[in-house]
Amino acid sequence: AKCQCKVVPKQRTNCGYPGISAAECKKIGCCFNASVPGVPWCYNPKQKKVRKVCPNDPYTRINCGHPGIKPRDCIRKGCCFRAHPAGVPWCFYHRTVEE
Repeated sequence: AKCQCKVVPKQRTNCGYPGISAAECKKIGCCFNASVPGVPWCYNPKQKKVRKVCPNDPYTRINCGHPGIKPRDCIRKGCCFRAHPAGVPWCFYHRTVEE
């Protein structure tokens, strides 16, 4: 994503080799900006920001517990707990989403 390439020039870390082209730099998953002399032009992007969420659709839940698991035990496992609706896992894994 373009926002991942918004790195302060002084904080850029080299991602390519001397003389790498913009196309080759981008092909290997790096950012390219040759507008600032004296800093890497082909550099590593910022890490993607992600967060864990409990999925809203009960039919996409992936089971994280056993039948009859208590909410406290489910949460201790690092999972989500919602005791509804019937017929789907009540203790289930988080989903990771990009911000």
